[in-house]
Amino acid sequence: MQTQTRHAAGTFCWPELYTSDQNGAKKFYGALFGWEIRDIPMGPDANYTIFTKNGVEAAACYGAMPGMTEKGMPPFWMSYVATDNTDETAKKVKAAGGQVHKEPFDVPGTGRMAVLVDPTGASFCCWQAGPSIGIGVFGESSSLVWTELVTTDPEQAKKFYGSVFGWSSTLFPSPPGGPEYTIYAQPGHENGVGGMMKLPAEMAGVPSHWGIYYAVDDVDATVAKAVSLGGKVMHAALDMPGVGRMAWLADPAGANFAVMKPNPTG
Repeated sequence: MQTQTRHAAGTFCWPELYTSDQNGAKKFYGALFGWEIRDIPMGPDANYTIFTKNGVEAAACYGAMPGMTEKGMPPFWMSYVATDNTDETAKKVKAAGGQVHKEPFDVPGTGRMAVLVDPTGASFCCWQAGPSIGIGVFGESSSLVWTELVTTDPEQAKKFYGSVFGWSSTLFPSPPGGPEYTIYAQPGHENGVGGMMKLPAEMAGVPSHWGIYYAVDDVDATVAKAVSLGGKVMHAALDMPGVGRMAWLADPAGANFAVMKPNPTG
């Protein structure tokens, strides 16, 4: 297993689950991906959970904070983008028409972050590394492999992320009749830092959001295991030409995520 030692600015560096059932999430993802669990105390009644693969940080989760449940916030995976300067990124977000949901702040002993929202309503965070760079494993089995924006307004999103992170946008060849799919890229990451598609009509009413994909060795076996652990299949496994095989799932608390076995050249 190759260990990440840094994340280039503009690349995704940390997937974080907000859940209404933290203990349930630890059991589900621990069994599904073989992750180890490390809890960091956040107070007398709360922990921040680090998921690790062979001792290397792969993801994290935390439970409901005061007010979240009352506001009806559903469980979800949040995506973090690496930056060299959180404060400057927050300024760029405002200038490009986005919102700063939570102004830049220091996370003691780890780094500096902000909670942001793009003009189409998708939330994400930016992370300026201190001692913690974010995940230490990427693209290997049971680790983050892809991040994808599903948005109500692709053109507005292209302009926003191009302005904030300098991402270029290129259409990916879709199957006949398939939706347009955009690859976000930047120098040094020409194969893509993430993807984007328009919110499908059948998902009308769902807000714009960033979704995450975890690499697995066997998509169908992972789907079956997820179901046996109490998860749900949101979209059955399918093969995407030139990319790989993938399926979309929800954990027992309702947080959506995808699993993927990339083609060797995908």
